[in-house]
Amino acid sequence: MKGFGTDEKTLIRVLAPKDPLQIQAIQAAYTRSHNRNLIKDIESETRGYFETGLVSICRGPLMHDVYLLRDALKGPGTNEAILNDVLLGRSNADMAAIKGAYAREFRSSLEADVKSDLSFKTEEHFMIVLAGNRIEESTPINPQAIEQEVKDLHRATAGQMGTDEMLVCSILSTRSNAQIQAIASTYEQRFRKKLEDVIRSEFSGHMKDALLYQVRTATDKERNAAILLEDAMAGMGTKDALLVSRVVRYHWDKAFMASVKNKYRMLYGKALGSRIKGETSGDYERLMLACIQEF
Repeated sequence: MKGFGTDEKTLIRVLAPKDPLQIQAIQAAYTRSHNRNLIKDIESETRGYFETGLVSICRGPLMHDVYLLRDALKGPGTNEAILNDVLLGRSNADMAAIKGAYAREFRSSLEADVKSDLSFKTEEHFMIVLAGNRIEESTPINPQAIEQEVKDLHRATAGQMGTDEMLVCSILSTRSNAQIQAIASTYEQRFRKKLEDVIRSEFSGHMKDALLYQVRTATDKERNAAILLEDAMAGMGTKDALLVSRVVRYHWDKAFMASVKNKYRMLYGKALGSRIKGETSGDYERLMLACIQEF
């Protein structure tokens, strides 16, 4: 980065394949060697979504989440897709770490900031999520409890006039992924209808998207990631900020990314890499391809 011009290819080669601990070590060594801040230097030397991607990688998983939340909540309107990506389907430990880091970085309560941006039942839904009171994944599945919750979900949706939104939100926000998976499977067996389809027919807007995210994360995390990547590229124009945030999020787990690429091909009949090539260009394209292990 020093002198005239920037060697973008070296930045990609050095940073894209590294895991979070390696990135942390590189940043510390960079500061020791040059008495400079790596992220600030990248921000001064690069531009656009290439810069966004590199900075996101250098921040690491936790601070990537924290800064995404801040950007999603500041100014008029709310980036609901980012709230879903960062907050839904997380463990209690993840939620505690995110809230703590957000408070330290911005001297502000994440719950208060989310509360001020959302309203009505969607606000209530996310307050349940932010409470971080999910049943732990180590908790054994109780078949009788699953049966009861399937009945409760049916009664709250297709089984009555109107929808008890908060009962559905409460169940999907406080149960473990393993329990939600069991609930979805049992629901389909009992009522010959997928829980996802019930949510689509009974809900709308942000709440529908959030509930679908919670069910998909629990039942098939790789499929959910593939759908989210396609969503960032589908339609008129690419949602570049979403594409960068999602590619960077998934790239830290190489085995997971490999599974996501396989799932993407199964769902959409094309390679994720070729899809990204069609939606991006230049150093931004090269960085995204490097993140999905296609140098």
